[in-house]
Amino acid sequence: MKKRILKIIKKMLLIIVILILIFGFSTWLYMQKATFGSLPSEESRIRMEKSSHYKNGEFQNNTYTPTFAPGYTFWGVIRKQLFDKAVPTEPSDKIPSVKRDLKHLPGDQNLLVWFGHSSTFLQIDGKKILIDPVFSDNASPLPNSVTVFEGTNSYHVQDLPEIDYLLISHDHYDHLDYETILALKDKVKTVICGLGVGAHFERWGYPKDKIMEEDWNDSITIGKDFTIHTLPARHKSGRGFTQNQSLWASYLISSPKMKVFYSGDGGYDTHFAEIGKKFGPIDVAIMENGQYNKAWHYIHMLPEETLQAAKDLNAKSVVPVHNSKFALAKHTWNQPLNEITRLNEKYHIPLITPIMGEIVNFDSPKVFKQWWKTNPEK
Repeated sequence: MKKRILKIIKKMLLIIVILILIFGFSTWLYMQKATFGSLPSEESRIRMEKSSHYKNGEFQNNTYTPTFAPGYTFWGVIRKQLFDKAVPTEPSDKIPSVKRDLKHLPGDQNLLVWFGHSSTFLQIDGKKILIDPVFSDNASPLPNSVTVFEGTNSYHVQDLPEIDYLLISHDHYDHLDYETILALKDKVKTVICGLGVGAHFERWGYPKDKIMEEDWNDSITIGKDFTIHTLPARHKSGRGFTQNQSLWASYLISSPKMKVFYSGDGGYDTHFAEIGKKFGPIDVAIMENGQYNKAWHYIHMLPEETLQAAKDLNAKSVVPVHNSKFALAKHTWNQPLNEITRLNEKYHIPLITPIMGEIVNFDSPKVFKQWWKTNPEK
């Protein structure tokens, strides 16, 4: 009887081992897909290792940055994300949006178009700049896992004009979208990104001479008195199991007429005050405000931290982004805009909150309606 039981146990263990091996191989095979991008080449790694922010085999933040705040655990957060249905994270109705002709914009206007989440188009002193574009229906390598809200994807790459500069803050899927980047290949003149991010573009067919990989505090002159500065952020990176092999960044676009800052993703830290001291005042700050959680506020700001960061930057106005397109956190879809509006009663920083697709002319300030309050949650 004991021998029979041992045989059964051995068979069960063998089956479990075989299943684990099959699962592991299947996962490895799936992760060879192009959507996962590539790790940096040996040539890129040599430059990365010279960066003061690359230590112990990966990029580091200026300040110690754990993924989870004290009192929270990985499995606890995952369990809540997957199984807690108490908070309705998606809208019950179609998100309001408008669609405009972006190919025939007046060249002398400084303007912005927000496409939801962090995807933003800028025209500054004649330069056309696209930031972290995601025009596909899913911000994840797994099909139908992080789908867009209805009404938020009316624009596509074919609706855009030729792009002078494509700015990528980091390589997470909700900021660097494989399908969108492929479609943009013949429309983009120059890509600007952090160290190591260029490997993804190279795998996806972009020529090296189109890609400019920069470290924090690098500057690129794109015209007379016109510079794009690559600046610090407090975040993470990675599209697979190997993390932090590319650099995350914020950007300052400094033109003869105005200064526009883009925070990228990241937690609150001293770099905002340092940037404000060096470059302020800043006319427009495009700031992360959404898909946050107290558990991971070291790498994603809470709304009041967003406003404090804008104050540190000495920003004259704020465009709150990283909201209203995907459900990545356990808050209602419109909570980020509700909260930043409520909290701004203390800060009094003018908020630029356009409907998706609306053309915002920086040269003609306007008052924006609170459009998100017309769409109740489920």
